[in-house]
Amino acid sequence: MPRSTRRPADVPGALALRRDRDRYAALQRAIGAVGFFRRGTLVRVYGRCGKPGCRCAADPPRLHGPYVQWTRKVAGKTVSVRVRPAQVRLFQEWIRNARRLDRLIARLQQLSLRATERILRQQSDPQRPAGRRPGRSSRPRRGG
Repeated sequence: MPRSTRRPADVPGALALRRDRDRYAALQRAIGAVGFFRRGTLVRVYGRCGKPGCRCAADPPRLHGPYVQWTRKVAGKTVSVRVRPAQVRLFQEWIRNARRLDRLIARLQQLSLRATERILRQQSDPQRPAGRRPGRSSRPRRGG
């Protein structure tokens, strides 16, 4: 009987692991391309100045604003900073970058978990194909 021409790298589990490594590298490149980021949210706020004769003290009040604030958590406390109109687009881009980074890291974490589980399965039972689960038979069950 001729020897199999399949190389160990062509085993389904090894192919899946190679695909995972390629995807991991692509995600790392995407993370490197994200750019500067800031976590938080931009909000538009209206306010009262507190002067008795001002329009914001009238009935109904006409509040001052809108003003844009960048809000974020620092050591468990909410911190807000007023953003100048000329800076709003920059903050929007940085916040978008932070959200993209979060999505990429979540995908990287999910992929890493899957790949490391595959590696652990291969090491625990090197004879069993990586695509098969232990205790599962390919034969149909008897009874019901």
